[in-house]
Amino acid sequence: MPPRRRTDPADGRAALAVWRSDPAAAPRATVRTAVRFTLEELADLAPGHAVEVRVPPDGAVQAVPGPRHTRGTPPNVVETDPATWLALVTGELSWAAAVGAGRVAASGERADLAGYLPLQAARQRD
Repeated sequence: MPPRRRTDPADGRAALAVWRSDPAAAPRATVRTAVRFTLEELADLAPGHAVEVRVPPDGAVQAVPGPRHTRGTPPNVVETDPATWLALVTGELSWAAAVGAGRVAASGERADLAGYLPLQAARQRD
């Protein structure tokens, strides 16, 4: 069963377009909508519960096939800030560059999201 959408896809795409046009000037509410939308897109693209992807303070999602996490600290966690997350999902920043620069904290054997990012490119590979 696909994850339940909280963000209307049209609103999410519009927010992402506003962010892409000028990341520094995007209103905070727009950034939050773009982050939540793209997290939901990741969960749709990579359904599962093996990795918890956190983008505080805007949202978190469990994604990626594998063993389900149910209690305590997840063994596979990815955490980053909203600007880095949006740069990753749009292809403005590569996974390797973000991890190498310390802009992403990734722990666990399944916490490598390089195969899913950027989101548009990942969708085209399916």
